[in-house]
Amino acid sequence: MSELRNHIDEAVAYLRSKTSMQPPIGIILGTGLGGLAKEIKQEVVIDYENIPHFPVSTVESHHGRLIFGTLGGKQVVAMQGRFHYYEGYTMQQVTFPVRVMKFLGVSTLLISNAAGGMNPQFRKGSVMIITDHINLLGDNPLIGPNDDSLGPRFPDMSEPYSKKLIGLAEKVALDKKIRVERGVFVAVAGPNLETRAEYRFLRLIGGDAVGMSTVPENIVANHMGMQVLGFSIITDECFPDALQPANVAEIIAVANETEPKLTAIMKGVVESL
Repeated sequence: MSELRNHIDEAVAYLRSKTSMQPPIGIILGTGLGGLAKEIKQEVVIDYENIPHFPVSTVESHHGRLIFGTLGGKQVVAMQGRFHYYEGYTMQQVTFPVRVMKFLGVSTLLISNAAGGMNPQFRKGSVMIITDHINLLGDNPLIGPNDDSLGPRFPDMSEPYSKKLIGLAEKVALDKKIRVERGVFVAVAGPNLETRAEYRFLRLIGGDAVGMSTVPENIVANHMGMQVLGFSIITDECFPDALQPANVAEIIAVANETEPKLTAIMKGVVESL
């Protein structure tokens, strides 16, 4: 068995000593989106630092806790705080929790992030359902020897975000009278934000929103046969000809203000699964 698989088994064994839950739904909460954790009827909460082989988040706006509980009557496991490539972790470390989730029973993964909006139709505070992505991180979590017990050497990515789940999310948003956008998410390494020329380029190649996460987790989830639904909160407007200096405090504030809308949609999706 590969070292990665051994590490997964050790993490799962530790978590199994704390809870017998086998949640079918996993949730990754992005920047400013920790409020959904309050909607979860929490049964067991475990700090990342106590879980074997888990990284520890170094970003101030990210807590570092794995939450087991129920949301909308369904068993879930939620990551309150995620890991980013720019923190210095390997892609394998960034995506390790997704692999652990799979072995805990997760078959459907909901991912959220805060992102810059490049589509001129978008405004800050919008919620975007991710329909596809472009990986410009310069790395891939599947590079290296493939462990066939985790997934195939060459996983298909023709539907990285489940069309069925996208349709469900749109129906939930419509029922709740919440406007949502659809778009392509571009992942870049960061941690700096982009230049005017980079925004023009990213828009030119088909990007609607840009951020520094989500794509590695999506690739690994697809590798392991999970269904994925992704959301971006558009926290700033990245229009090259009217670009203003970015303020991280404002970006987090917009995420916090918009979060109740995304929480309502995600909770509705979970209830409908």
